[in-house]
Amino acid sequence: MHFYQAMSTSHQAGFVNIFGAPNAGKSTLLNALLGENLVITSHKVQTTRHRILGILTEKDYQIIFSDTPGIMEPKYKLHEKMMRQVKSALEDADIAILVHDCTLPLEDIETIAASLKLKVPTLLLLNKTDLIKDKKALETLVTTAASRFPKWEVLAVSAQQKNDIEKIIPHILKHLPVAPPFYPEDSMSDRPVRFFVSELIRQQIFELYHEEIPYHTAVIIQSFEEKPTLNVIKAEIIVSRETQKIILIGKGGSLIKQLGIRSREKIEEFLQAKVHLELFVKVRPKWRDNENYLKEYGYNN
Repeated sequence: MHFYQAMSTSHQAGFVNIFGAPNAGKSTLLNALLGENLVITSHKVQTTRHRILGILTEKDYQIIFSDTPGIMEPKYKLHEKMMRQVKSALEDADIAILVHDCTLPLEDIETIAASLKLKVPTLLLLNKTDLIKDKKALETLVTTAASRFPKWEVLAVSAQQKNDIEKIIPHILKHLPVAPPFYPEDSMSDRPVRFFVSELIRQQIFELYHEEIPYHTAVIIQSFEEKPTLNVIKAEIIVSRETQKIILIGKGGSLIKQLGIRSREKIEEFLQAKVHLELFVKVRPKWRDNENYLKEYGYNN
């Protein structure tokens, strides 16, 4: 359902969907474009599991960005659901942004482009330019990409350092449809607060734990109680095996305590309010391949 308000006939609004390989910098890019840390980021791949809308509203336009999971070959039902979210993002895109780690071969983005079959105006962002110290090499890369993908516009940026990010919006506005806003002007996303709270806890799991632990965990907010002086939040961390639960908790509960402190600080920063956070760990074998568990944890696609 559209949200309508008085507007000029030249007001623009539309959906700009962000695609790319895992760890190309899609979520970092979305945060930079919005000027807010809306979506979680990590140096580890497959951090983003859900399609997340980020809404940028200005006087003359509203851009609804969509951050999607990194494109990969599915190994679990969880991965299949993540890739379905990419497919649904393709279907409603007015404009596509393809993010490519510029330290990797251009052939990688060709493979992704072939799988996406993009039919809308496309902007190729050669990201992580801060990692290329040779300016001439970067110029050559941009020229090569522009000749290899003549139908696309090509920009070299660093989402992490926010270098040349300001050039992206003008490129989008060239192709954004004339339309009224889809969301109220104070909307930042289509997701509820609980979703972002669970994501902030999951981000700290990615930061604190190594190897397979982050990939075997899901975070569920069991209760969120707003009291006059603080928010009381109870969250469940789901793991696949008992051994993972032991690692997650740590010796004498040291790691789960650290996870709780770090998560609480991030949640307080996000909510701008005091938080009492309780974490519980539950083992659910093979949850990533269990349809019922996946639905329960919000993977409904």
